[in-house]
Amino acid sequence: MRTLIDTCVVIDWMMNDEALEDGVWEIIDDPENRIYISAETVRELVVNFNSKKLLNKRWKTAKDMLCTIEDEYGLEVLPVTRNVVATYTSLQLNEAMEHYAPSDHIIISHAITERMTLISSDTKFPFYRNQGLELIEY
Repeated sequence: MRTLIDTCVVIDWMMNDEALEDGVWEIIDDPENRIYISAETVRELVVNFNSKKLLNKRWKTAKDMLCTIEDEYGLEVLPVTRNVVATYTSLQLNEAMEHYAPSDHIIISHAITERMTLISSDTKFPFYRNQGLELIEY
């Protein structure tokens, strides 16, 4: 199975792995599964790191953080392609819940375009299932 994990999953994994449910760990730990993150997730992590809001006590540089994500955690970073952007331009937004976060929409579009299951704890994501999002919530 090819799985895309949301930024919140990466943060929970790196900062407090007890926040992840057993079912999420089963997916992550299964060697048959390939786990990916969007380049948009990396951008979010770097912004948070550089603004000293997150993760800056664990690494000295944002580059160190990225190396750990790839080498230690074994996550593959997927580029945001034109096809992902095309999905993004067509995405119907969850206006009822005032979900206007562009990073979330890129990550959702990435999962839809690549036909990957997305793991997230974001309560606004289930809305996008009717647009092709396969979602595992925790």
